[in-house]
Amino acid sequence: MRGWRLGLAAAAAFVVAGCGYNEIQTRDEAVKAAWSEVLSQYQRRADLVPNLVNTVKGEANFEQETLTRVVEARAKATSIQVTPELVNDQAALQKFQQAQGELSSALTRLLVASENYPNLKSNQSFQELRAQLEGTENRIAIARNRYIKAVQDYNVYIRQLPQNLTAKVLGYKEKPQFAVENEAAIKQAPKVDFGK
Repeated sequence: MRGWRLGLAAAAAFVVAGCGYNEIQTRDEAVKAAWSEVLSQYQRRADLVPNLVNTVKGEANFEQETLTRVVEARAKATSIQVTPELVNDQAALQKFQQAQGELSSALTRLLVASENYPNLKSNQSFQELRAQLEGTENRIAIARNRYIKAVQDYNVYIRQLPQNLTAKVLGYKEKPQFAVENEAAIKQAPKVDFGK
């Protein structure tokens, strides 16, 4: 009887070890960690925005509409409740991405508009904030790439045999990826006109 129990325990251990459960857990945690880094970088950017806006407000003639768009976009981006479940919900992830994209767009317009203001361009605080913002945008890109890779590794792994059976039984599903907001627009080749 004791030999039968040991044999059953050994068989169960073999099945559990070969089912991919532990690796699914490892890869799921890697996705969560990568997502946390993405959120951290987005938060860093959101924290820089008020300082940037206040510095730009010091330029008396600066375009109020541009500042208003940045403030509104930041408010929208930070109003989305970010939970760990967000990485499993395609619609929520798209809403989050859209809000972050709007903030990126508003910040780009702000930085482009700032080129028309010599006093602002020579303001040391503005230049430091601009450099921090540019660095943060690079960090966001790196964090997003790490997240994309972690999700890819996870999704590929849970679709392979035998772990796909384990994932199905335990309810692990594919995680959504970041999507390109203007995918249709970027499929078209840009039109170049050198003038005549």
